[in-house]
Amino acid sequence: MDDDDDVQIAEDEALKNFLPQGFGKQTKETNVARQIERSKRDVGPKDIKARDTQSDQDDGEDSEDDDSDEDDEFPVSHELVLKTHERTVTTMSVDPSGSRLITGSTDCTVKLHDFSSMTPTTLRAFKSVDPTATKVSANTETHPIHHVAFNPNSPSQVLIIPATPQAKIFSRDGEELVEFVKGDMYLRDMHNTKGHISEISSGGWHPTDRNLCVTAGTDSTLRIWDVNLKRSQKDVIVHKSRAAGSAGRTRMTAVVWGSSVQGSSSLLAAAAYDGSLVMWGGNGPYTRPSAEIRDAHKKDTWTGGIDISSDGRTVVTRGGDDLIKLWDTRKFKQAVSTIEHPSTSDQYANTDIRFSPNSSSIITGSATGHLHILNPATLKPELVTPVTAGSPLITVLWHPKLNQILTGSANAETHVLYNPSTSTNGAAMIMSKAPKRRHIDDDPTLTTDLSQGLSGDSIVNPNGLLTSATQASASYAARHPTLGMTASGRSRDPRRPHIPMTTPFAKSQPDEQHIRENIPLSSMRDEDPREALLKYADKAEKEPMFTNAWKETQPKTLYADVSDEEEEPDKKKVKRR
Repeated sequence: MDDDDDVQIAEDEALKNFLPQGFGKQTKETNVARQIERSKRDVGPKDIKARDTQSDQDDGEDSEDDDSDEDDEFPVSHELVLKTHERTVTTMSVDPSGSRLITGSTDCTVKLHDFSSMTPTTLRAFKSVDPTATKVSANTETHPIHHVAFNPNSPSQVLIIPATPQAKIFSRDGEELVEFVKGDMYLRDMHNTKGHISEISSGGWHPTDRNLCVTAGTDSTLRIWDVNLKRSQKDVIVHKSRAAGSAGRTRMTAVVWGSSVQGSSSLLAAAAYDGSLVMWGGNGPYTRPSAEIRDAHKKDTWTGGIDISSDGRTVVTRGGDDLIKLWDTRKFKQAVSTIEHPSTSDQYANTDIRFSPNSSSIITGSATGHLHILNPATLKPELVTPVTAGSPLITVLWHPKLNQILTGSANAETHVLYNPSTSTNGAAMIMSKAPKRRHIDDDPTLTTDLSQGLSGDSIVNPNGLLTSATQASASYAARHPTLGMTASGRSRDPRRPHIPMTTPFAKSQPDEQHIRENIPLSSMRDEDPREALLKYADKAEKEPMFTNAWKETQPKTLYADVSDEEEEPDKKKVKRR
């Protein structure tokens, strides 16, 4: 009897689990706390926290309080990982409101991310832009991205600097607005060229003027541009190198445009490949630098990181000589502090170093994949935490409004470090959303982008019979195997079919109905010209337009009557000489 009761209870439980608990639309609440807990970083013993020696001697309870204070001070307790690039992430920028993230990479693309549209299961870029794609014969030539930066005074503009002599201004939606002109490479005096003549390495925006930006090129010049005048730069600064054997020229490796002391004016600072560090007044004149240090870093090393504090009092540089140096703009002669820090400029030139929003800390990456948060007075590490262990950390950014630290690494990952209690929006907003329900369209292998048309290569005939158009398309594809591939030989988008050739009529091959309705007199191309003229013969005879004045006196034209059976007259014989 007990066995029967157990069986009955099991059947009732199974039926209860099978039947719905209510009627109508059922809503599932998301466990936000569990999602955020899942994003907590597990750094373990590799996380090194360097504090004063006095804190190390405190008891266990005090150390726990210190740890909690550190977690609140530095937003590194949780992280969100974006894997939208295929190669090293070299640069990134977030708009002042903290709603949009733009990243650049050596895969020659710029990815646009919108924090408000992403969920924990849809961490992807909403648009990918190749700002340097140019068609060269059958291949497409592209270039890596060195620098991207939102305009702090006009967030709708983005400065993009690829590895070319021409910088570009894009909109926040990825549309090209301005392309600055390239200079004449055959002119020796750089003051007379209207733009850079070689690759641009870095750039930045004016801190207060929304129309001005600066670019640093490997042609030994800094050029100040007005976004409204793309045909020539507004000002050009030619840096004359004093290093032996440089012939007065060197490569400008990094530039920053920041506010001066107490915000009275702007300050322009740049580093060069000859090891020098130069400073100008941001409002000009630029004929001579206001201060210059010839041996700021070792000669022939790439100083890729430079930044100015928010108050304009200090400048920090990270050189290829494995040194980080802090400079005082009011006494710009020698470094205030110096610390050894392994550089990654041998493989990745643009190794970032940035001040925190309130200039209370300095952040940078390392070749081992660790994030270093340094004290701005002594340059000693206050926090060293692994982000991408074993893969160099290239670019860093601490956003003031989000209070989140963003990093880009050589393994193509973008990490967003945050703290749920002190960070707002950004990654914290994404992790507080409900995961998006899976849909068949979320799998890119099951969908096809037909916005550019459908070519003959993608037509599948189940009976194996190919039309002439399909055969011609297949033959063309066989003769051009690299069509639709990048410079490295990889397909740009394996889901997209071959785009048809552009014709003078439209973006695709028009059909007969389109030609008949939209092209005037298009029906005449299929007519016989002789028949088209003879159909007006009767009307011209009855109502002449040009011979109406002598209609009554005009003689009648007589033609000889020749029958079909009559032979044609003999041709004239060729005279013999």
